[in-house]
Amino acid sequence: MTTLTDRYVWAAVRTVPESQRSGLDPEIRELIGDAVDARLASGEDSAAAERSALVGLGDPERLAADYVDRPLTLIGPRYYLDWLRLLKTLVAIVVPIAAVVVLVVQLLTSGSVGGAIGGAVSTAITATVHIGFWTTLLFVVLERSGTADTGMGWTVERLPELPDRTRDGRLTELVASLVFLALFAGAILWQQIRSVALADDGSAIPLLDPALWSFWLPWFLALIVLEAGFALWLYLRGWSWSAAVVNVVLNLAFAVPAVLLWSEGRLLNPDFVDAVGWDPAVATGGGWTVVSVVTGGTVLIAAWDVVDGFLKARRATVPALRQPVPASR
Repeated sequence: MTTLTDRYVWAAVRTVPESQRSGLDPEIRELIGDAVDARLASGEDSAAAERSALVGLGDPERLAADYVDRPLTLIGPRYYLDWLRLLKTLVAIVVPIAAVVVLVVQLLTSGSVGGAIGGAVSTAITATVHIGFWTTLLFVVLERSGTADTGMGWTVERLPELPDRTRDGRLTELVASLVFLALFAGAILWQQIRSVALADDGSAIPLLDPALWSFWLPWFLALIVLEAGFALWLYLRGWSWSAAVVNVVLNLAFAVPAVLLWSEGRLLNPDFVDAVGWDPAVATGGGWTVVSVVTGGTVLIAAWDVVDGFLKARRATVPALRQPVPASR
């Protein structure tokens, strides 16, 4: 055997654990010897036959990996789908939550809309990178440690449902709801840091009473988040009797405190009312005409939304009222 063969064998066996080298060394030498003998029999000289044999065997590290059944991919087919499912789930859940939290916190602390958006985007990118890195690292360790089962493998129960042909018609409602809720939440935050009324020192005078930040304004912002989740639920699952009941609860959770705060004069900021020249009675629960109109309008809107929810649930659950769904082609 020549130095070239020895170098090839060493390049292969050095990449495997010490305990496997003694068995791998003779196997590779025998493989090389057989290839060289075949080329010598065809008329090649010994040096050329050896070189051709080594070229034909290819990269020695790949050859060694094949012998010891070591994956040469970061994540092989055994765990790839589990890795992909977990990565998608974490990105879909963690990244939006982190971005929204940073956006709200920076709006409340700095008052800079541009800075808050930039911070939210930066957080989303950073969170995505970290999720991708640590999730991949976890599966790399699993791949190389020989773990038998991740507990996330495919089962029959994980088969997807057939596509809902009625979902396309609900997309418009979902988009409209999310846009409205985003504008509503933005208005609550905006009135705190930007206002049409300014104090003598140039600072903004909030429209809503700042004392409400102790509980009620966070309550309404939390309801907006729940309403967004409810809108997504309706898009994915459609209306049902349980959805109609949830709709009642959400409407009451918003309308009851809003009406009470307005009628008791605790909703508007008296300083704002004074700065813009409104009737002070509006801010203190007086001005019954205005109070009655706003209260009645809020109650009517909430009542109509509740009734509409039950009507949609009835149409979705009563077979006689269902519209036929065209079969896909």
